[in-house]
Amino acid sequence: MNKRTVILGATPDSSRFAYKAAHMLVKFGHEIFPVGIKKGEVAGKTIMNDKPDIEEIDTITLYVGPQNQTSLYEYIINLKPKRIIFNPGTENDELIELAQKNNIEPVMGCTLVMLSVGTY
Repeated sequence: MNKRTVILGATPDSSRFAYKAAHMLVKFGHEIFPVGIKKGEVAGKTIMNDKPDIEEIDTITLYVGPQNQTSLYEYIINLKPKRIIFNPGTENDELIELAQKNNIEPVMGCTLVMLSVGTY
């Protein structure tokens, strides 16, 4: 099943986990929306550098450290995803609580592992 996924912290840098996740999500048939501060492309999609309004998002997979998340809280909540995957190093109690208050499921996990083992 296609889960429309925003990759928050997307990058054209092939050494980064966000890059690897983008390619793996596409390989597994998920529609991706790469959003980040870096310019370029990943997995055939242009990285969006603004905060685009995207409808019917299933998942936000987070690749932005907690110290840089505060300015994204409103954007994340307004996208109304069903869940946010907090990849290792992105865990943030404040955002987790905010997600729960807005009926968004916080998932502590790794997108790459979840895809590999079939729990995505």
